[in-house]
Amino acid sequence: MTDSTKPRKPFPSAGEDVRHTRETHLATPQSTSPSYRLAYADEDFILSDDMRPVRLLLELSKPELTLIEHNISHTIVIFGSARILSPELAAEKLQDIQERLANNPTNTHLLTEQRQALNSAKRVRYYNEARLLAEKITRESCVHNLPRLHIITGGGPGIMEAANRGANDAGGESIGLNITLPHEQKPNSYITPSLCFQFHYFAIRKMHFLLRAQALIVFPGGFGTLDELFETLTLIQTNKIKPLPIIAFDRHYWESLLNFDLLVEEGMISPADKDLIQFVESADDAWKIVRDYIENNPIDTKPIDTKPIDTSQGPQLKT
Repeated sequence: MTDSTKPRKPFPSAGEDVRHTRETHLATPQSTSPSYRLAYADEDFILSDDMRPVRLLLELSKPELTLIEHNISHTIVIFGSARILSPELAAEKLQDIQERLANNPTNTHLLTEQRQALNSAKRVRYYNEARLLAEKITRESCVHNLPRLHIITGGGPGIMEAANRGANDAGGESIGLNITLPHEQKPNSYITPSLCFQFHYFAIRKMHFLLRAQALIVFPGGFGTLDELFETLTLIQTNKIKPLPIIAFDRHYWESLLNFDLLVEEGMISPADKDLIQFVESADDAWKIVRDYIENNPIDTKPIDTKPIDTSQGPQLKT
């Protein structure tokens, strides 16, 4: 509901009161005291340690109300490394290093850069599969009598960009949950602008990833990806959330990184806990798991939106 369609109330809004106090402000010792500021317009007060509970509530409420307004009820979480390059960037990086090596073929530093660039080029397949998978989910969930599924990512580069890009390829909306970090982190340009959020608190961001999640799909990644993976595994194992598919792309990567057999042998997890993760090698395999799960575990009595996406105009954001 927009401001223009909301019913008028007899009392001035909070915003109107803020504007009024600023327009009629008189510089007296009393009115310039910090204590005189409206509490919700007092940045020093809102950002104080004592108001942390209020800020947590605000970070929970703002995205929640926005997603409700956009009628978004069912999401697919896609995670993976932010360091995986797009095909365009990987090719550009490799070409650049090869041109520099042509002028100095024995430079050890450049040879190291070349090896790194070649490794980056090999990992492009993850980007391509994540993009294709997000495109499939966004497009096909609207024509298989399923609830409309929206892609949700961490909002940054790499696999997150690929997933938002795939949704954009299908002409659909997708969500990005960015986080403020000491080093620069900016949203990728394929997120639907009105669904691009920024968080200060990791805990609230984690909640929003799972509040509407129908599946978690993880591509190869580092600490951040492992964090989200194990968070979700723990919640399912302890019955804090209902079971949902956890799909890991590239069995070799994950089994080389994580020794679940050791955990079972040492009695740290039960043998059944290993089955919480399903491994896939392609976007088609991952989409089949998601589709079968939702078809066999109805979310609603009827799909919330089965109208096909209008792709006649193509992607609406950056391509």
